[in-house]
Amino acid sequence: MEKRIDIQQLEPDAFKAMFALENYLQNSRLSKTHFYLIKIRASQINGCAFCINMHASDALKQGETAQRIFLLNAWKDTGLFTEEEKTILAMTEEVTLISQNGLSEQTYRLTKQFFDENQIAQIIMAVVTINAWNRIVISTRKTVY
Repeated sequence: MEKRIDIQQLEPDAFKAMFALENYLQNSRLSKTHFYLIKIRASQINGCAFCINMHASDALKQGETAQRIFLLNAWKDTGLFTEEEKTILAMTEEVTLISQNGLSEQTYRLTKQFFDENQIAQIIMAVVTINAWNRIVISTRKTVY
């Protein structure tokens, strides 16, 4: 694969802005579990091998189980995820695949059963952020070693 540009090296201020958003999210009220479910699931949808590898590895270090990571792509068909987690995963899919139908009214209403408005905003920002990272990594062909 042809080597592409290194945006972090070429445009460090852009990366600083992305990292500032990451730092904000790390200090939000999202749990580590919620954060990793969002990052891994969006990265699966986008086909970002680098991000899947990084976030799955980080999730395992934080105590997530391999079984849940292996079955994340089929979360609707397992009993391994709580209703709250399923809601976050539905939100992640709908926001990541925004051109299909966007965040549905049904999912949004369900989300309000588990989270307050600030947490909903944090979930949306987490999904938006990982989607931005996925696009940067895929466009520049950052590879897994």
